[in-house]
Amino acid sequence: MAKEQGRKLIAQNKKARHDYHIEDTYEAGLVLQGTEVKSLRQGRASLVDGFVDIDEHEAWLHGVHIPEYSQGTWTNHAARRKRKLLLNRDEIDKIERRVNEKGLTVVPLALYFKDGRAKVEIALAKGKKSWDKRAALAERQANRETEQAVGRRLKGMHD
Repeated sequence: MAKEQGRKLIAQNKKARHDYHIEDTYEAGLVLQGTEVKSLRQGRASLVDGFVDIDEHEAWLHGVHIPEYSQGTWTNHAARRKRKLLLNRDEIDKIERRVNEKGLTVVPLALYFKDGRAKVEIALAKGKKSWDKRAALAERQANRETEQAVGRRLKGMHD
């Protein structure tokens, strides 16, 4: 069988970009069981309630839902167990330092296969206030309207 190439997206946390200001992103490997990998290859996972915790200089991913593998037997995994993240010592120390100093949180943004290996993209993030969310939505809407107006103008249509 040929080795997988490229990046195959499994799950994405779109709500995280809405709820947080993303400051830094990191790519981390995951320690998984066999049935978890098979379930991920079927494209089944949810990052909605996920977060990362640094415990004794190790990064752990909590709250990510990977459903049980349908063909699995007694070897099946728990759907919401905590999973170890594979990061460099320097990266873990840097993340831990920034979380403790600035009150940031670490959230998963995407879960994907890269060259056949399961990876998760995590981000240092600061929570948005409700007015921040409204301002971001209004800005996005204004940008969309200006793009549409420019497009209509280029096509020769008038408002």
